[in-house]
Amino acid sequence: MFDLSPGLKALDAAHRRRTLRVAAGRHGVERPVDGRPLLSFCSNDYLGLAGHPALAEALTAGVQEYGVGAGAAHLVSGHTEAHQALEQELAAFTGRPRALLFSTGYMANLGLISALLGRGDTLVQDRLNHASLADAGILSRAKVRRFAHADPQAAEAALGQAPAGRRLLATDGVFSMDGDLAPLPQLARICTQGDAWLMVDDAHGLGVLGATGRGSLEHFGLDAKAVPVLMGTLGKALGVFGAFVAGGDELIETLIHRARSYVYTTAMPPALCQAVRAALRLTAAEPWRRQRLRELTGRFRERAQALGLPLMPSQTPIQPLLAGSETRALAWSRALEQAGIQVTAIRPPTVPEGQSRLRITFSAEHTDEQLDRLLEALARLPESAGEGA
Repeated sequence: MFDLSPGLKALDAAHRRRTLRVAAGRHGVERPVDGRPLLSFCSNDYLGLAGHPALAEALTAGVQEYGVGAGAAHLVSGHTEAHQALEQELAAFTGRPRALLFSTGYMANLGLISALLGRGDTLVQDRLNHASLADAGILSRAKVRRFAHADPQAAEAALGQAPAGRRLLATDGVFSMDGDLAPLPQLARICTQGDAWLMVDDAHGLGVLGATGRGSLEHFGLDAKAVPVLMGTLGKALGVFGAFVAGGDELIETLIHRARSYVYTTAMPPALCQAVRAALRLTAAEPWRRQRLRELTGRFRERAQALGLPLMPSQTPIQPLLAGSETRALAWSRALEQAGIQVTAIRPPTVPEGQSRLRITFSAEHTDEQLDRLLEALARLPESAGEGA
């Protein structure tokens, strides 16, 4: 028998044990958590669409038309008109010839990279990329070279050391724990000169950045030639569930045949596709949601800096407050919860050693009064909270 207790005890000793919290009711910035009403500043529902009535109506209509489940993998019998329509709309939204649906962003990255790379190939990636990209490199059996965070010169050096074979440079568009943007124009130039493909995981950029919400590529003015491979998720700014890869015809055909996390997985429920289609329509029709996020972010940073709070550099709705130690981050999170505010403490291995933090995130649903509540609570955080605990 395995004895798993030593590992759990080690997590407790390092202040890294996680606890599941149970939320009730429709998703929104305010709802009960473990039976207590809390104001949330830690969701990825940036546009405030997860609880939107239009999405619920589209989902309900989709269930009436298609039932609850897809019934099989896409290549067997699970690919419906709803899946096809959503893929076409995602392709148009991202300015690509085609798009392919996956069940989650994690599965999309695993399937994508393992389909494109193998032994003798090279994956170059940012040191702070999402865990799914790191795991995808291991699964692909390609040589993995990591470069210093958001450092184009380091990326160029890593790419220059790659042997013959396919070369893919992968990066988050918006880094999920730091909130900063990858230097995509420079990385695109490096890949063009270095005969490599650039792949962007824009899970936290799509819907949020760019004049029309098309993400970090629109923010930088980059097209499909500069970034041939794009991955996006449907459960963050779009408020539903799932993920997709967008690109050229040959890329998508290759994934259909070689991405194991696509081939051997039941298709996402078609009713969810209908909800995502409704979210895409709202994203296009209501630019005020992105404007609201910019207003909240700017107002928060101005006032937080005036308070002397240890903010990390970020111009996105992801605003990390650096605590340093696990104990301080946990103490800050508990203090905020006592004030009726939910902000989860983020600790290693999700972030590097010594960089535990509060990951504060904004939604277009947040009001000025709720932002004031957050800032007032943050102003009361003791500097040394939890140290030595």
